[in-house]
Amino acid sequence: MILSRKSIQGRIFTFLLILQAALVVTGGAVRLTGSGLGCPTWPECTPGSYTPVPKQAEGQLHAWIEFGNRLLTFLLLLVALIALVIAVRVSKGLKNKSSIRSLALGQVLGIFGQGILGGITVLTDLNPIPVAAHLLLSMLLISGAASLRFIIVGLETQQTDTTQLTLIRSQVVITAVVLVLGTIVTGSGPHAGDEKTKRFSFDPRSVSVLHADFVIILSVITIILWLLTKSLKGVVYRRNNILLLIIFMQGIIGYVQYFTGLPELLVGFHLLGSTLTWIAVWTLFKSLNIKLIGGRNK
Repeated sequence: MILSRKSIQGRIFTFLLILQAALVVTGGAVRLTGSGLGCPTWPECTPGSYTPVPKQAEGQLHAWIEFGNRLLTFLLLLVALIALVIAVRVSKGLKNKSSIRSLALGQVLGIFGQGILGGITVLTDLNPIPVAAHLLLSMLLISGAASLRFIIVGLETQQTDTTQLTLIRSQVVITAVVLVLGTIVTGSGPHAGDEKTKRFSFDPRSVSVLHADFVIILSVITIILWLLTKSLKGVVYRRNNILLLIIFMQGIIGYVQYFTGLPELLVGFHLLGSTLTWIAVWTLFKSLNIKLIGGRNK
């Protein structure tokens, strides 16, 4: 731990992680309200203006929802820049200063990358490929923000054995696959951000079933890890319990939304759950002290 998590500087890194996660949710709100082209151009909102204008053809509600999402990106950039300055200052003389500074710089560069991807998304009329890349980059930035926060304000860790290590690494990989498949499901379904938006040519039912299959695989791995760690009652056990609860709730929401015609509110909660799942998996992974019990880390 370099800074107290309760200090103002320490809280900047917590705020950065929260904002990275919030951007996923607000981006989902843009898509679910059909506001993806509320600002039909980029970097301007509408030709000749960087902000929505009265009587805009796309409608004031759609324009301000999209514009609000863009404003959140500017707030996120400001917080990331502050975090970078703090990270550079507090890492002086530390052995891991390169990783700290790289993670902090990665946040700033990643946000610029998000801006460019956002522009491509708008200029290609919400093509599902940059839309998917937009979400996946957000998840990568969430991992970076979480890792940076853990280094700066600390994270309780636990030594593990090779079986647990393999299971937790598998959780990370399978969750990443679930997220990728989730973007394909979204890009093949009805909530693409605009009625006239191009969609993937995949059969929505088939990709939804494949997505659910990998969620089941993730659930099985998480239950096995629970069985292996329940007698220890340590950090891994507690954080795996949180993950198991989130996966359970996600499964319920996923099946209900599928069989009720994908109502926007449930889809929004499912997107929030996906973000929380990734944070929970990544936190569990970073909780490992890679000094294996009874073995050697190769």
